[in-house]
Amino acid sequence: MDIQQAKSELIAVAQTLRDTGLLFRSHHANLSARLTTDTMIMTRGGNVANLDENSFAMIKMDGTVLEGDVMPAQAEIIQMHAAVYRARESVGAIIHTHAPHATAFAIAHQPIPVVYEPLMRFGVTEPTPVIAWAPRGSDASVQGIVDAVRSKPGVSAVLLANHGVLAFSNSPTETAQFLATLDEAAELLLHARLLGKEQPLPDQAFEQIKQRKQAFEKSK
Repeated sequence: MDIQQAKSELIAVAQTLRDTGLLFRSHHANLSARLTTDTMIMTRGGNVANLDENSFAMIKMDGTVLEGDVMPAQAEIIQMHAAVYRARESVGAIIHTHAPHATAFAIAHQPIPVVYEPLMRFGVTEPTPVIAWAPRGSDASVQGIVDAVRSKPGVSAVLLANHGVLAFSNSPTETAQFLATLDEAAELLLHARLLGKEQPLPDQAFEQIKQRKQAFEKSK
């Protein structure tokens, strides 16, 4: 992805997150997109409600800022993004927000189980895990994220205990769509638990969904 395309897509994604409530009331988030194997573009400040062309910095995966500048509060989370890109080569974009329903699970230290079928459409086959609390962007926090990303190929997000959610996928748009689906799942789980308890999908559900997707893709 070239830098101009990345900026345009991240700006559009941030507007969507704002308009759908996934930034919650503070509008705090950080968004990034992979440019090359060794570089990414990331939002330079914390409030992303009204991004423009000057709202980004180009950064190497080792944390070196190549273009633009990053506010001090954002600089501490550079490795939170860079480490995920290094750990999973397929990741093309990362979004961290305090999406309200997913964050409720993070505060409760409860994983989000895969009981909402649309999650499976994004390849999610394992509960979204909770990463033990440590100061934001600290070595301990980043290592917890990396351990989950490497050991759980069936997840596309992690819950940061007492803080928020970190989602990652192929592109900024797909990551935003997945984040919305994850927050939907969290909201629906809260409602389901008021009715008694969520019910699991059949053991063979993921394989059946995968086969149907492949069949329809071949028919196009």
